Amino acid sequence: MSRPTYYITTPIYYVNDKPHIGHAYTSLACDVMARFKRMQGFDVHFLTGTDEHGQKIEQAANKAGIEPQAFTDEVSQSFRALADDMGYSHNDFIRTTEERHKKGVQALWQRLADAGTIYEGGYEGWYAVSDEAFYNEDETEVREDGKRYAVASGKEVEWVVEPSYFFKLSAFEDRLLELYESQPDFILPASRRNEVISFVKSGLRDLSISRTTFSWGIPVPGDDKHVMYVWLDALTNYITALGFPNQDEGGAYNRYWPADLHMVGKDILRFHAIYWPAFLMAADLPLPKRVFAHGWWTNEGQKISKSLGNVIDPYALVEKYGLDQTRYFLMREVPFGNDGDFSAKAMETRMNADLANAYGNLAQRVLSMIFKNCDGQMPTPGALSAADETILASSLACLQTVSDHMERQAFHRALEAVWGLVSEANVYVDDQAPWTLKKTDPERMKTVLYVMANVIRRITLLAHAFMPTSTDKLLTFLGETKREESQGYGFDGFAELIAPGLAIDKPSGVFPRYVAPQEEA
Repeated sequence: MSRPTYYITTPIYYVNDKPHIGHAYTSLACDVMARFKRMQGFDVHFLTGTDEHGQKIEQAANKAGIEPQAFTDEVSQSFRALADDMGYSHNDFIRTTEERHKKGVQALWQRLADAGTIYEGGYEGWYAVSDEAFYNEDETEVREDGKRYAVASGKEVEWVVEPSYFFKLSAFEDRLLELYESQPDFILPASRRNEVISFVKSGLRDLSISRTTFSWGIPVPGDDKHVMYVWLDALTNYITALGFPNQDEGGAYNRYWPADLHMVGKDILRFHAIYWPAFLMAADLPLPKRVFAHGWWTNEGQKISKSLGNVIDPYALVEKYGLDQTRYFLMREVPFGNDGDFSAKAMETRMNADLANAYGNLAQRVLSMIFKNCDGQMPTPGALSAADETILASSLACLQTVSDHMERQAFHRALEAVWGLVSEANVYVDDQAPWTLKKTDPERMKTVLYVMANVIRRITLLAHAFMPTSTDKLLTFLGETKREESQGYGFDGFAELIAPGLAIDKPSGVFPRYVAPQEEA
């Protein structure tokens, strides 16, 4: 029996600089979603990669004194390394300099041309090289230095006059508005959807989709004086990675497209929610099901910028705090979709209060008692009390609650639900006091420990997509087995209880308390 598919993508990252916390954050959100979907039994395809063409890349390579291809080879590798080092479970990594991509992009261009949605003309207007984006006059401003900047990004714009091919974007205004109206969850969160609708209603201009003033790009079919606009090139990666233009039955495109979720930062929402669906409409190809635009991080209340020297290095976070601790904080601290502030104090509080104390200590004390007092085996329970039934029911119901939040990429809500269960479990343990029952009613102690072992197992399965390394250790202690290495753990046996008599290893702490270096004795 074939499994349902789920296709999720990060944006492909622009290789003009080394990766930072924003790249890690977007990919982490996709990784959590991909892992959770695999646990639900989906055949998941998780794509990431790098965007390697455009004027900005050509300029950066020239500044470095090397050829653009050599430059992109080096920087792209740093993004691939980040994905590997952060433990992301992507299935594919695409580069726009690969032949499979070039072939697919040129095929899409030809479909757009054949549909009569491309025409030749000349472009005059404001262009931001740093954004690789065109701006209307009212989207720019002149500042005190006398230079003109894009209001949205703060990047300098220049007046460009050059021959260009255009895409008839204006012809798709009504169809795009109909899309947003008929599929209100096509863009999430809702605040971003409203921004896009407002922009489209203000009127769309045809889009310049080729450049002639530089050569680092994919040549336009039949006119190699032009290279394709980098965003037409970049957006098409979502289908070229699946083998487009091959749409044969049984191929990856036929299997996974349309995408279930494009995850992007809010700064590139317009490209994904307006340009991309318009290109697909023109080419008579299915549209993705959702574009989710998350917010930006600040650092201790300050906007992150290289000039301020406060760029957050994801490697430094992991080295200081741990990989799973970093993953948990980034997904828990801020309502996903909003802007958020990174604070070392908040990070350390989450680590100690949520992970070490509430969750880690709960698991350690329960599993240690089982190992010491039940001959290293899962105890055989007696009759369940009302309190036992209540906590088991709560843990079972939590899966549906978490799943509902995950469907809308409300990662913070999902974790709030899990930690609500952690809190309930701690109250149950304190009320039942198995350490006292050890002396007064050993059989009841076994029942309490058995109930709690099952609750901890369910908590750990629910947390696994967020913190796979740490929870893997706990699930091993609890005798949980993976379905298969490619699929990992699953929710298919979530309602089942652990078999009494199952041998467990001596547990060890999974979430140590964080002690700042200056606090060490």
